[in-house]
Amino acid sequence: MAQTKILITGANGQIGRVLTEELRKIYGTESILATDITKLPITVEPFEFLDILNAQRLKEIVHDHNVTQIYHLAAILSANGEWNPIKTWNINLNGLLSILEIAREREMDKIFFPSTIAVFGNTTPRINTPQDVPLLPTTVYGMSKCTGELWCNYYHQRYGVDVRSLRYPGIIGWQSLPAGGTTDYAVEIFHAALKSGHYECFLAENTRLPMMYMNDAIKATIDLMNASKESIAIRSSYNLAAMSFTPAEIASEIRKHIPNFTITYKPDFRQGIASSWSESIDDSKARQDWNWKPSYDLASMTADMLLHLKETI
Repeated sequence: MAQTKILITGANGQIGRVLTEELRKIYGTESILATDITKLPITVEPFEFLDILNAQRLKEIVHDHNVTQIYHLAAILSANGEWNPIKTWNINLNGLLSILEIAREREMDKIFFPSTIAVFGNTTPRINTPQDVPLLPTTVYGMSKCTGELWCNYYHQRYGVDVRSLRYPGIIGWQSLPAGGTTDYAVEIFHAALKSGHYECFLAENTRLPMMYMNDAIKATIDLMNASKESIAIRSSYNLAAMSFTPAEIASEIRKHIPNFTITYKPDFRQGIASSWSESIDDSKARQDWNWKPSYDLASMTADMLLHLKETI
C-alpha cells in the first residue's frame, strides 16, 4: 500500500492553514503538501505554487509527489464572487473538475470537496433545513458549489472515485481573518471588540445564520475522511451544523467578557445573500452515518476566541 501523501489546494486560506497544520500533526510534515496561488511568510514547507486552473501543473505536482489524497479548498467565496461571476465559476468549478479527473486517472484513495450552506436558497426551508431539498442558490459561489456536488456524486457513481464533502456553515476561527464571505462578520467582530471596543456590522442585527467554530470544522473534515467507505451514504455533500445565532446575540455574548463593547448595523449587499440562506441546519445524516457531533456552542466558542486573540492582537 502506498504511503499517504496529501495535497491541499488553497492551503493559505482561512480553513486551509488550520487543516494543513492539523493534518501534519497526524501524518507528519513531509506527508502534507500545501499548495496555493500565493505564499505567505508563515507558510511551512513542503509547499508548491499552484494556480488551480493550470491543470498540467496540477498533474505534474501530483505525479512528482506521489499524491494519494487531495483536500480541494481553493475557491472564491460568496461575497467576493459577486464582483466577478465568470472568474468565480471558472475557478470554483473547473478547478474541481481537474481534481476529479486526476483522481479518476490515478485511482486515488480519497478526495475532499468543501461545499457550503450557500447552495441553499429561497426554495429550501429556512429552519432546520433537511439534507435533501431543492437547491436554487442566489450567488455564483452557491451555484458553483451546487454543481460541484453533482459532479462529485457523478464521479463516485460512474467511476468509483471516493469523494467526500461537507456543506460548511459560516466558519469562525482566531487563526486568520477570512476573505470575502458573507459570514465574515462573526470573525471580524472579535477583532474589533479587542482593538476598538466597537464594530459596525454589515448584516442586520436579527440575521440568523448557521455557524461553526474552526476546531469543530477541522474535526468534522478529518472525521469524515477517516470514516469507512461503507459508512458514507451521501456522495454529493453532507449537511453540517453546530450553532445558529444573530449579530445581536454574538454581541451580547462578547459583552459578558468585554462589558463596554458596542455594535451598530449598516447592512450592505451581503444582507441580500444572507437573507436567502438557511437559519439552521438538520445534520442528522452526518450524525447517523459517521457519528458527527460538535463540541462548541456560542458561549464556549466566544470564550476560546477571545482567549486566543488576546494573545495574538
